[in-house]
Amino acid sequence: MTTETEIAMTATAWPFEEARALYNDKLKGKLPEKGYVLFETGYGPSGLPHIGTFGEVARTTMVMNAFKTLYPDFPVRLFCMSDDMDGLRKVPDNIPNKEMVGQYLGKPLTQIPDPFGCHDSFGHHNNECLKHFLDSFGFTYEFKSATEMYTSGAYDKALLKVLENYEKIQAVMLPTLGEERRATYSPFLPISPKTGNVLQVALTKIDKENGTVSFIDEDGAETTVPVTGGHCKLQWKADWAMRWYALGVDYEMSGKDLMESVKLSSKICRILGGQPPQNLTYELFLDEKGEKISKSKGNGLAMEDWLKYAPAESLSLFMFQKPKTAKRLYFDVIPRATDEYLNFITAYAKQEGKDKFNNPVWSIHNGNPPKPETGLSFGILLNLVSVAHTEDAAALWKYISSYAPEATPETCPKLAALVPYAVAYYNDFVKPTQHYRAPEGKEIDALRDLKAVLETMPEQASAEAVQTAVYETGKKFYADDLKGWFKVMYETLLGQSTGPRMGSFIALYGIRESVALIDDALNGKLK
Repeated sequence: MTTETEIAMTATAWPFEEARALYNDKLKGKLPEKGYVLFETGYGPSGLPHIGTFGEVARTTMVMNAFKTLYPDFPVRLFCMSDDMDGLRKVPDNIPNKEMVGQYLGKPLTQIPDPFGCHDSFGHHNNECLKHFLDSFGFTYEFKSATEMYTSGAYDKALLKVLENYEKIQAVMLPTLGEERRATYSPFLPISPKTGNVLQVALTKIDKENGTVSFIDEDGAETTVPVTGGHCKLQWKADWAMRWYALGVDYEMSGKDLMESVKLSSKICRILGGQPPQNLTYELFLDEKGEKISKSKGNGLAMEDWLKYAPAESLSLFMFQKPKTAKRLYFDVIPRATDEYLNFITAYAKQEGKDKFNNPVWSIHNGNPPKPETGLSFGILLNLVSVAHTEDAAALWKYISSYAPEATPETCPKLAALVPYAVAYYNDFVKPTQHYRAPEGKEIDALRDLKAVLETMPEQASAEAVQTAVYETGKKFYADDLKGWFKVMYETLLGQSTGPRMGSFIALYGIRESVALIDDALNGKLK
């Protein structure tokens, strides 16, 4: 009898391909000496978690779950690392008490009072936001604070190793820097014992025997501090490499913008005596104009924006699909992603063998996706909200229950959750651009014909039967352009250029109601 693991071995979905590459290329088929396989993702806590944070953790989790399925005898762990020892370079715009925070520029984030007044520091506040963020999506991870790792001594051996190989690391880094930066660059950023600031200064002395570095402090005096115990931190490329070495990180993905950084950190990791992790380089997102999304431009789609209009599973699907391809991340992709997710859920219930593992919902739900509920799409719900002229969920459920008598908010919780999403999306994106045009020429004759056919059909006619009727009318008047026939219906009945499967929509909205809708279109009442 073929086991689940054996079937999964034939899966070609990218998380499984990544998992096999990790096992074969990085691990060489052997469990690491530390006794587990370590996945890692990093987070800069100077701001709040964003859609990129979600994407990286979601994708890493997908690979980890695939690995667990393929190699169940290999324990796995996921570390979510917060770089909360970084010095604050600028005051974020979206926080209270900005003037107070501005007084602490240069200090580690965990040494700055919390502007929100609810945690020990600004760093702790943002760390808690991150953990709440990750917990809300059900991610399984172990949170690691850079401050705690540095100050607890967890990095001490690795930091001394960096000091031991100081010249070799400089030889890697200096050629990549401009002349001005080269003059002061060191992998070590000492923390001033007098001001507590993280200093980017030239070192005046390196004492490998005693494990210390010296520098000119902010008061002009030469100061000596140990590189261990949280008295120094590393510049981020060296820090990344040191972390890989110290923890034995086996897998970490990163964006295309960090490709060169990965190469440099990998070289440093090897200098320290470690092996860099298996890496997946994912593409960056584009805005509605096809330009790269950046924080400075403010042209991206925020996490809360997506979750206002669709469930998190739809975003997970968006992250799953083609991670190595640049994709537009804007509001108009949300309905399609939502419907694709629903389609994959429906398909999964009918699939066997490796097809289940290749279905994105396996990765989204770690092999346990929910059962499909009804055949209703998000797009159809949007159109229902449009023509029903109501935002009341109870009123909308009357249409839904008529279409699917077994469906209730209790028996179909996923569908119930979609209804308010559809209302919100319709109000913000469909309604403002909705424009009905009056039918003309043969369009009038075609709509009259469809109306006459619908009037002969029973109220409980199936979606398939209605779709057949729609097609038959289209063949009479648009034999060479059936797409044109559907566009006519979308523009005249729904006030938009695209739309749902009309058979399903008419069956949901109701035969009588659809006849009345066609009448209104023919009489110029739809505005």
